[in-house]
Amino acid sequence: MNKLRFRYSKTGRAKYISHLDLTATMQRAFLRAGLKLKYSEGFNPHPYLSVALPLSVGCESVCELMDAGMTDGSIPDIDSVSLPDGIKILEIYAPERKFSEITWIEIIGKLYYNDQINNEIENKLAKRFSEKNIVISKRTKRGFIELDIIQYIRDFEVINGESIKIKMKISAQNPSINKTDIESVLINELKPEFITIKRIGIYDSDMLLFK
Repeated sequence: MNKLRFRYSKTGRAKYISHLDLTATMQRAFLRAGLKLKYSEGFNPHPYLSVALPLSVGCESVCELMDAGMTDGSIPDIDSVSLPDGIKILEIYAPERKFSEITWIEIIGKLYYNDQINNEIENKLAKRFSEKNIVISKRTKRGFIELDIIQYIRDFEVINGESIKIKMKISAQNPSINKTDIESVLINELKPEFITIKRIGIYDSDMLLFK
């Protein structure tokens, strides 16, 4: 089976589209564009579509990946695929690597406060993420577990500017550290009015950008 990999962004209001609705949206867009999708066999055939790392609702990204099984290997024109506002295909190519090789996700978070930003908040952030332990209650398929996530975070930094920004790389798989996990630390201890998180890059175990 031939495969095509679609690198796309999901921003703005599109960040509220769920994973299942996104898959259905992409499928319809591919069909409208005339892409020759490969379908499973049986009584309920479905197209072979696979998202690398399903995105949490409310999280933006400029580095999402989806593989689609095709009946041929021709690469379509990006502009032929029409999608809702906030979803944009950035690149289409034949994949050479498996999603299982993705190890790290780079994210940027913004913390918003009604009061004026001060150095105390930045100092608390830097101190918290430099500690030996950050234990959270993480939800899994088998229920909640206590997990020390500090070993699954690297390259943390606070970015100075008009708002409080943080940048870090978090474990992509085994375990997957997600938006909710990071928010739980920030909300409980730094108490912002609200937080936004965006994925900006994905990496392999050698810290090379994954494609």
